[in-house]
Amino acid sequence: MGSEFLWIKAAHIVFVTSWFAGLFYLPRIYVNLASAEEAATRIRLLLMARKLLRFMSGLAVLALAFGMWLLSYGVGIGAGWMNAKLALVLAVLGYHAWCAVLYGKFLRAEATRSHVWFRWFNEIPVLLLTAIVILVVVKPF
Repeated sequence: MGSEFLWIKAAHIVFVTSWFAGLFYLPRIYVNLASAEEAATRIRLLLMARKLLRFMSGLAVLALAFGMWLLSYGVGIGAGWMNAKLALVLAVLGYHAWCAVLYGKFLRAEATRSHVWFRWFNEIPVLLLTAIVILVVVKPF
């Protein structure tokens, strides 16, 4: 594989890392929203959440596009570790979608979960990223 492959791989890593930065931070905004009592604070946090959700959705598209481009090179196709990684990527997409649903609930003042629940919710992308990195680097099966 030539240098083109390495550039695509580098772009994929950059966009995945950037996407996960958003996945780590958006639920943290939700922790603060769940605790917000002042209207001005709530409005500011909702604005931050909306902008971050929009930005990280674009990053997700780019991460997935570069990932599919890497798959076109045949890397890991059919390997157990790659199948597990792709299943976890679907879980990350589900988490991202869940974040969008929760944003809508906050926007409509229908969010009923506590700040403690959102603190635990915030740990999910850490677990997903850890598992994905282990699968890609260690290739345990």
